[in-house]
Amino acid sequence: MRRRIISILMSVAVSVALIGAVTVGTAPTAAAATYVSKTYTAPKKGQSNSGVTALQRRLIKADVLGSAYATGYFGSKTEAAVKKFQRRYGLSASGKVTKTTWKKLVKKTGSIKIGSSASSGGKKLDRRCTFSGRALCIDKTRDKLYYVKNSKIIRTFDARFGCASTRTREGRFQVNWKSRNHYSTIYHTKMPYAMFFSGGQAVHYSSDFAARGYNGCSHGCVNIRNKSGIRWVFNRIHVGDRVIVYRS
Repeated sequence: MRRRIISILMSVAVSVALIGAVTVGTAPTAAAATYVSKTYTAPKKGQSNSGVTALQRRLIKADVLGSAYATGYFGSKTEAAVKKFQRRYGLSASGKVTKTTWKKLVKKTGSIKIGSSASSGGKKLDRRCTFSGRALCIDKTRDKLYYVKNSKIIRTFDARFGCASTRTREGRFQVNWKSRNHYSTIYHTKMPYAMFFSGGQAVHYSSDFAARGYNGCSHGCVNIRNKSGIRWVFNRIHVGDRVIVYRS
């Protein structure tokens, strides 16, 4: 009888141990980390896609591109970074992302966890954009315009700024006046959906930006290349609304 009781107790103990082992083995694990793709997508200048973002994150890790430029758009800054990387490792400095360039870039940068500080391309609003109301928040570091309402980013647009001799002014402004079909008599060019915030400087659609991207620059205005998008903003922004031009 005693042996039988001992045998039963040992069986129970083994069962409990097995249950415990199963519990440990099947416990929920942390979500798998997401990493920058190593797949070659042949990114080209003028493109805007996730393949370009992966390229930019690797260029940032390789220390040839500023951390603010994981924008997803392949412009002149990204091309210059590709050339710099190619020169550094003895490749033909064409600025084109060939398979050879990509393989070398992946080899030198390895695995990059998305969300790390080295590859962050996140939005960063200036504190002056956080208030109850509408605002055009323009980040010259990230080349972006944010349409903000009640401290929340509603829509984001690529932006282009003034040349070295005609820099876009930074600071806190307001929309002083609007002109839907504006034409510049100084520069003899169309400026549709213009929202003036500092003298002759305005946020407006630019056909040149749409055609040439970041190869060009403005005379001080904030150029937007998404025509339907800036029309959407123009129809919602009011004279007197806040405009913040800053560097993040």
